[in-house]
Parts: sequence; structure tokens; C-alpha cells
Amino acid sequence: MKKNNIDMTNGPLFGKIVTFTIPIILSSLIQLLFNAADIIVIGQFEGKEAVSAVGSTGSLVNLCINMFIGLSAGVGVTVAQNIGAKDKENLQKTVHTAIAVSIGAGIILAIAGPLLAETLLGLMKTPDKIINLSALYLKIYFLSMPALMVYNFGASILRSAGDTKRPMYYLIAAGFINVIFNLIFVAFFHMSVAGVAVATAISQYFSAFMVFRRLVVTDEEIKLIPKNIRLHSSALKRIVSIGIPAGIQSSVFSISNVIIQSSINNYDTLHTLDSALIAGNSAAGNIEGFIYVCMNAFHQTSLTFSGQNLGAKKIERLNKILFLCLACVSVTGIIIGTIAKVFGESLLGLYVPGEKISIEYGIVRLTVFSLTYFLCGMMDVVNGSLRGMGCGLGPMLISLFFCCAARVFWVLCIFSPEKDIMVLYLSYPVTWSLALVAQIPYYIYTKKRIQKQLSPKVIINA
Repeated sequence: MKKNNIDMTNGPLFGKIVTFTIPIILSSLIQLLFNAADIIVIGQFEGKEAVSAVGSTGSLVNLCINMFIGLSAGVGVTVAQNIGAKDKENLQKTVHTAIAVSIGAGIILAIAGPLLAETLLGLMKTPDKIINLSALYLKIYFLSMPALMVYNFGASILRSAGDTKRPMYYLIAAGFINVIFNLIFVAFFHMSVAGVAVATAISQYFSAFMVFRRLVVTDEEIKLIPKNIRLHSSALKRIVSIGIPAGIQSSVFSISNVIIQSSINNYDTLHTLDSALIAGNSAAGNIEGFIYVCMNAFHQTSLTFSGQNLGAKKIERLNKILFLCLACVSVTGIIIGTIAKVFGESLLGLYVPGEKISIEYGIVRLTVFSLTYFLCGMMDVVNGSLRGMGCGLGPMLISLFFCCAARVFWVLCIFSPEKDIMVLYLSYPVTWSLALVAQIPYYIYTKKRIQKQLSPKVIINA
């Protein structure tokens, strides 16, 4: 076991879960700072319209990339299970297939994104006042998709091997690069949204290069040999079996979020709020993102630990992994959510300085999300455990029905522009709760099914 890697299949779990998760949290926070730095710099130097232009693209970007990002979850599960089973041959096939998929996916997005940007923004009812700026930001941002894909797939491989520190180090360096170029392009060259998009692209290509290089120079079993990068049908099949349902689930989540963003855009227009609601919503969304990624790290932890222990056939450790991750994510979500609520007005002021109405609308969203976000974290942890156990279709169907469909129903049948905007935001905690309640019996069923499948064999207890 390398010194940077964590042995997930032997010994006590709590300390290893914490040690594994903290670098993922820090990595995710730094990655999120890419967009936060964009919003803050734009807000300080360019004003409310530019903030709205950048912020309103988030749900659309997620919609476009989540199918491919979902495949990285399939990579993580497959790598973890191969490592747990000590299957070196299939591990190598998975690594090279994953990088091939990431490069191909990035190229597809880099071509399709700029071509479809204006059309998709129009479908989202983006106000005429900001649609040109939003489109410009998107077109440049999508050119960094090959880098974003390579980084996410490569980092997934490293983390599944137990190395969460190096991806964090790479993002720290990339974060500094992003902030520096943000200030240069916006403050000195007055490039507005184009400047922050170019800065983000530069930083993403840097982090992708560093992950790629690490995989090439390592002497571990996950070593990448560039000339061997190609698709292996057996590895691709396993990645897709987990990754496609995960991608569909994420994409449909994004569709529901796009519908909600459209409702916010429409509400802003009908109430003649002059983008105040859009800006406040975007600012609050960025703050909430910090809460979410702290909790989502435990999703990745439950997925990876469950995958390795299933591969090693240590089935009795699965419940311990799930319970520990649920406890950790709940405490994390409640503490950070409370902090965000208490300091909400000051934090929002960083994004939309002096915009009193935008801050007021941002507080409305923060009030709902910050105090209930731990429910989303719990839902994601159970989802991660199920995926680590090799389940793709079940978690997808549960999320689609109990979360995504219910959210769309809420938007179409319960919320209306005549009601308070808080009614729209309440759709989130309600749907998180529905999905969580449905996942628990499915987890119990899945674990019993796996135990039955392995019953003729020797099952190693923790």
C-alpha cells in the first residue's frame, strides 16, 4: 500500500473515512472556487447584469456535462472493485478505457456546447438583457471541456485507488491560477465575462495536465501508458452499466433545475425585478454549492469504500460504511448550513455588493437550503453506497421518480408566479426527503441479494 493511498478493506473505518474525505472536500471547494471567483470578480468590477449572465449558466452547464460526468462514477466503482478483487488485468483496461472516454466526451462537448449555447439559453427564457453575455461565457467555457473531463475521470481513478491528496494539490495550484488570471483579464483588460471564462479554461487545462501526468509517471497498478489509450469493450461495458444510469439521473436532475431556473427567470421578468432575483438566486446558489460539495464528498467516500470492500468480498463492512458516512454527512451539513444562514447577508454581499433587493432574494433561498441541505447529503450517501455495490438502474429510477419527477410536478402544479418565491424553493427539501425514504428499503434488499449470491463462497467479516 503506497503512503498516499488508504487501505479501505482492512482495519477500523472511521479514521480512514475522515482521512479519505477531507481532501475530497478541499478539492471540491477549490474547484467550486473557480466559479465563485468568476462571480465575485465580475460582481466587483462589472455589476449585476454580468453576475446574472455568469450565474444563470450553471444549471445549463450541468445539464450538458452531467451525462459524461456520470460515467466517471462508473469509472470510480469499476476501479475500486478491481482493486479490491486484485484484478490487475481488468484494472489496466479500465484505466485506459476511462481516459479514452474522457477525451472523446470532452471533444464532443467542446464542439456541441458553443453551437447550442444561444438556443438553449433562449429555451431557458434568459432575459434579453443578459443573454448575449451568457452566451459568450458559455461558448468560451465549453472549450475547456476536454480538460474538465480528463481531470474528473483521472481524479476518479486516483481516488478509487485511495489517493485523494494529489487531486487536491493540483486544484489548489489551479485555483491560484484561476484567481490571478481573473483579476488580470477583468480588472486590467476589462474583458468582463469573456475574461473569467478564459481564466477558468486555463486553470482547468492545468489541473487536467497534472492528473494525466500523475497517471503516466506512477509505478502503481493504475499506471497509464498513453500509447495504450483505447476502448476495451469489457471495461467499457462495466463503466457504462454504472455510469449511464448515473449520468441519466444527473441529467434529469439538471433538467428539473433548468425548469426551476426558467421559473426564476420568468418570475423576475413578470415582476419587473430587473434581474435582481436572478442575481440573488445565483449568489445564493454559489454559497450553497460550498455546503453541497462538503456533503457530496461523503457520497464519493461511500461509493469508493463500498466498491473496494465488495470487490474484496467483505460484505459485513458495507453497513458500517453506510452508517458512518450518514452520520458524518448529517453533522457536516447541519454545521455548515447553519454557518451559511448566520452569515448569509455578508456572504451574499460579496457577490452582489450594494444590491439590497438581490441580497434579500438571496436570503430567501439560503433560509430554505442551508437548514435542510443535510437531507440531500444523506440521499447522496445512500446513492453512493448503492453504486459502490454495483447498482446503476435502481438508484436512477428512485431518483427520477421520487425526486426529479416530483420536483417538476411541484413547479408545474404547486408553484405559480403569483405565489411567494419560497414556495418554489421548498420543492428541494421535499423531494430530497422522498428519495431518501425510498432508497433505504432498496439498499436493504440489494445487500441481501448480494449476500445470497455470494453465500456458496467464503465471505470475510470485518
